[in-house]
Amino acid sequence: MVSKELPFTKEKITEIIADHPTPFHVYDEKNIIANARRMKEAFSIVNGFKEYFAVKALPNPYIMKILKKEGFGADCSSLPELVLAERTGIIGEDIMFSSNDTPAEEFVKAKELGAIINLDDISHIKFLEETAGLPEIVCCRYNPGPLKEGNTIIGNPEEAKYGFTREQLFEGYRLMKEKGVKRFGLHTMVASNELESSYFIETARILFDLVAELSDELDITFDFVNLGGGIGIPYRPEQEQVPYDVIAKGVKEAYDEHIVANDLHPLNIYLECGRVIAGPYGYLITTVRHLKHIYKDYVGTDACMANLMRPGLYGAYHHITVLGKENEKNTNLYDVTGSLCENNDKFAIDRMLPEVESGDILAIHDSGAHGHAMGFNYNGKLRSAEILLRNDGSFVQIRRAETIEDHFATLDLEGLDKFE
Repeated sequence: MVSKELPFTKEKITEIIADHPTPFHVYDEKNIIANARRMKEAFSIVNGFKEYFAVKALPNPYIMKILKKEGFGADCSSLPELVLAERTGIIGEDIMFSSNDTPAEEFVKAKELGAIINLDDISHIKFLEETAGLPEIVCCRYNPGPLKEGNTIIGNPEEAKYGFTREQLFEGYRLMKEKGVKRFGLHTMVASNELESSYFIETARILFDLVAELSDELDITFDFVNLGGGIGIPYRPEQEQVPYDVIAKGVKEAYDEHIVANDLHPLNIYLECGRVIAGPYGYLITTVRHLKHIYKDYVGTDACMANLMRPGLYGAYHHITVLGKENEKNTNLYDVTGSLCENNDKFAIDRMLPEVESGDILAIHDSGAHGHAMGFNYNGKLRSAEILLRNDGSFVQIRRAETIEDHFATLDLEGLDKFE
């Protein structure tokens, strides 16, 4: 069972609110760093370990810079994410570029930065060659189809749009070798928010077996295997944290059995986690506006699905703490909602909480990944600020809140007067 204690007090949040009105996301620098170091320590037993932080989870250069100092790279999936990595000082093979349905300009930029390009489809070999040119090192994403079960967020591999089939991998690597590619990687990513350690160990075994077969049949040498991301976090208090050391030990054993035993050592081992790195250390802070009592009791907040869409999109659970009432009993049953014109704009349904009053401050836990990043502007909702809580207890704004001027910036309102 995981404690859902907060790394800040109501007084600290009230201090932040004095400068930055709710809603906003606040991130805990101290625990993000500690978590990054736990991962590095656990996986130090595997060869050439490197974590490429999945930028899509929390695309903020301040967070990326913190993780860069810890030796993390960046897993990018779009041109803006590549530019964000570049602006943060992450370049070269510290970038893993994994995208799908990729436009030419993104391959061009990835090659310009010296990123490792992870191809999603066999047709992309020719497309990359014609648009940017084949680099010295190329990785391919494997879709294991019926060999591997997926989970709710990504879906079963046979239904997923990502990756090469097994047969296409053999054809693709053979083609790239003929075209002069010298170094190779292999990648897969078939689950998201997975809490079972054995899932990742099994994935490693599948990839290690495949590396052995590809190496033998095609006479090529692999630089690395990227086991993907997908390590989950305990959103619910009754869930357990995934133990890094258990995964690392299992991967090491599989490596010895399948890589060392086949004289394929050394082979670097990479991950591309996002959620497990930052997710538990972010909180959406929102103020209660209204209480509504009809067929159910509703807590209406100044945040909405535009600030955190996971509950509305997936029915995902996010724990909620009423600041200042942490020690009070959960006596009231509420739906906790936002003001979006959609009935699924709910952070919680039938949630037991202490009695809530207008003006109470709520902390919605585990918003550090796929929280602010998945925001949108439907109903003219403005994107919220992001605040970093520093090691010394100070705080700094790392993204300002959007303004109405920002929202209208892409519209030619001056041209409206001339429009008939």
